[in-house]
Amino acid sequence: MDWDRLLNTTRLMSPDYAERPGRPMYMQDMDRITFSAPFRRLANKTQVHPLYDNDHIHHRLIHSIEVASVGRSLGIEVGQWLVDEGRINIAQRDKIAGIVQAACLAHDIGNPPFGHSGEAAIGNWFAEKLVQPQGILKALEPRFHQAFKAFEGNAQGFRIVARTEMYVNEGGMRLSLGVLGAFTKYPATANVSHARPDTYCGLKKYGLFDNDAEMFAQVAAELGLPSETTPQGTWWRRHPLVFLMEAADDICYNIMDMEDAFVSGDVSFAQASESLASLFARRNKPSTQKSPSAEISVLRAQAITGAITACVEAFKVHYDALMDGSFSKSLIEVSDKADEFAAIKQIARDRIFNAPRKTELEIYGRNVIWRIMNGLMPVLDDLERSGWDREGLSPYHKQLVRAFHLDLDGVDTPYDAVHALTDFVSGMTDRYAVKVADTLGA
Repeated sequence: MDWDRLLNTTRLMSPDYAERPGRPMYMQDMDRITFSAPFRRLANKTQVHPLYDNDHIHHRLIHSIEVASVGRSLGIEVGQWLVDEGRINIAQRDKIAGIVQAACLAHDIGNPPFGHSGEAAIGNWFAEKLVQPQGILKALEPRFHQAFKAFEGNAQGFRIVARTEMYVNEGGMRLSLGVLGAFTKYPATANVSHARPDTYCGLKKYGLFDNDAEMFAQVAAELGLPSETTPQGTWWRRHPLVFLMEAADDICYNIMDMEDAFVSGDVSFAQASESLASLFARRNKPSTQKSPSAEISVLRAQAITGAITACVEAFKVHYDALMDGSFSKSLIEVSDKADEFAAIKQIARDRIFNAPRKTELEIYGRNVIWRIMNGLMPVLDDLERSGWDREGLSPYHKQLVRAFHLDLDGVDTPYDAVHALTDFVSGMTDRYAVKVADTLGA
């Protein structure tokens, strides 16, 4: 792969769009993401702790902004190193930082309510219903089943930015190709990923729905991403900047989860401070902070700086493998802070992700999502029965469409209908999901 192609700033489905002086494409991409409704809704979506009353606990929007900040720093440092090595020019250095920042800003835009437990709830609902499918699910082609049984927020994110937001079915937000490449962490469809989950890091999950694969193929061809074809379909090697986006996410959720766990009382000051301090060379002089919270804030800032340095060095060491597509780990995993991050993740598993309150609310969130899907699936069955004519819906189903602004425009196949359901459910905020579930009843 080469940087001239990887940093392509042509817009998706808008190749003649001219870049304005002083306003590079990646900056416009950030604006399009920031002002979009799906991005705004992240303000009321779970990061780790569902429906938490403490305003200091992270939600998805704050997390996304923080990841974008760290991603920009990673891009600046890697870009400057590439300039120093004579591999890119100054203008390309700035593109790298901007492209990574934009990709980071959008990285969670497809996540459903209640975080990863919400993803699992949607997937488990389909897995159960597709055992003996009825109604519209019976008409859904089997080749599409895996994508919904293992519902993936990454694929939903690509669908939002490239299809459903702004220019519907005409490029979505029409982001620049370099940003789309850096955004796509899992460049494969569900069937390809399911068949080969352990062969490459970009296949651990899937990041493309079947009807988006052809669009991504065009993006990948322009960017020069290597591809491989299997009986299940084509998949691609990751854009090298995906690894910086992934590192920014890893840095933020590990470090910020630790700070949140201290704020919520799930870990002690001693455990939080020790974990954060392990990520940087701590100064010997005593702290001047007057409160434990202030001390944790200082340690968090220093830990982020230490983690960025470690990931930049890992990028340098593995540069050749990153550029030929053979690198298949995260930068955190191969950095000199790998053991320290592994210890933090173990604490998260033991003390944060299994906390009783979090577990209770995940169960609650799962039941909320199932009630919504059970309540709305009959609308889609009715739509199919009416020959995809919304005027043919029953009076009650018309009420549901009006009450919830259910978007059925252009829905004329079972595949479209199932996407309409997952678009609606995954787009909800946590609290709106609770409201809709309560409205629909048991």
